[in-house]
Amino acid sequence: MTLDRLRAAARPTADAEAAHHRDLDHLAEVLQRRGLDLEDAVRRTSEFEVAIPSWALGTGGTRFGRFPGPGEPRDVWEKMEDVAAVHALTGAAPRVSLHVPWDEPDDPAALRRHAEALGLGFDAVNSNTFQDQPGQRHSYKFGSLSSADAAVRAQAVEHIRHVVDVGVTLGSKAITVWLADGTNYPGQASLRGAFERVLDGLRQVYRHLPPDWTLFTEHKPYEPAFYSTVVQDWGSSLMLAQALGERARCLVDLGHHLPNTNIELVVARLVTAGRLGGFHFNDSKYGDDDLTAGSIKPYQLFLVFNELVDARRDVGPSFAPAYMIDQSHNLKDPLEAMVQTVDHLQAARARAELVRRDALEGYQAANDVVYAERCLREAFETDVTALVAEVRRRRGGALDPVAAFRASGWRAFAATARAGAGGATYVPPQSL
Repeated sequence: MTLDRLRAAARPTADAEAAHHRDLDHLAEVLQRRGLDLEDAVRRTSEFEVAIPSWALGTGGTRFGRFPGPGEPRDVWEKMEDVAAVHALTGAAPRVSLHVPWDEPDDPAALRRHAEALGLGFDAVNSNTFQDQPGQRHSYKFGSLSSADAAVRAQAVEHIRHVVDVGVTLGSKAITVWLADGTNYPGQASLRGAFERVLDGLRQVYRHLPPDWTLFTEHKPYEPAFYSTVVQDWGSSLMLAQALGERARCLVDLGHHLPNTNIELVVARLVTAGRLGGFHFNDSKYGDDDLTAGSIKPYQLFLVFNELVDARRDVGPSFAPAYMIDQSHNLKDPLEAMVQTVDHLQAARARAELVRRDALEGYQAANDVVYAERCLREAFETDVTALVAEVRRRRGGALDPVAAFRASGWRAFAATARAGAGGATYVPPQSL
């Protein structure tokens, strides 16, 4: 499948480009009045890149059903093509976060060459001890690393080590370990013992890591465990990371928190502890909904990025969390949803770059609550469409990546090229 049609669709018409520059000039004037420089904001926003998850390029589902569409990737090789499409449109998605075993290639070296030919690399690889796989000797029904059965724990450790080995061949430098381990009923398992067994298993994995690798521990308060989850909050994740060693970090999934949790405060605490490893970006209304980032709580997303930009200012270039997406789309075209997500993330980062930091610190020092809040709202309410479009334009992407994706006819082309994928009759969505 060729990317030429996407690149052609990404090229703006003369009228669109002229309108873009008028919008950009207007924004430059607005920012200048605030003492901000547009060029500086474009440069710093251009630094943002995010990894696309291999599991999110096909239609996800719920326990009630799944509704696949035509032209979805049939294997991991075609998933690389879809990631390349997202990167071509946004200029900010040059890496893949691969799941093993869902997307494990028979030949990891060949997959790496395929990805590199498309201009892609690999971010953190992801293990799976939350499902039983065909031919698996021991079940994870009652836990994996936390299991009371030593044979189950050994199997889980072996799998995670194998994922690291696959990642080494791919050129990855990190592994994300999310565990579904927990209980549904009081007394089902020792709360302390389960945690200690997880720590012991992760220590075995940690010793297997290459010296330039990082291990991300990921927390989640519930689901599938409903009474107790072994790694149920950021404190548990931090305890594991600190016990493992300097190359263990905490990963924050925006959907892995109880309702009304102050996620930006979690981020701030992990920055202070020196253990913020990275993010899984998504959005939620009720639980771990895996919706498009910024679609439900855009202000929260901005406040998270505000903490990140503030931390980078204080810590310096060494502050470099891993940015990854973790979403599952049952209604949206998965590829279009990825493009939309990257756009929302770029916009959130751009707004955070527009916070007048010196002014904010002055208001905070003076306990001026109203003006401190206004300082954040000023940045959040700024229309950064032209700024983000300029970032994409300079990186070879589209001014409007979703519109360019639709105009390219990619999905209809893919439906023909990938015969047998999906199965429904393709009806192009109407552009707004």
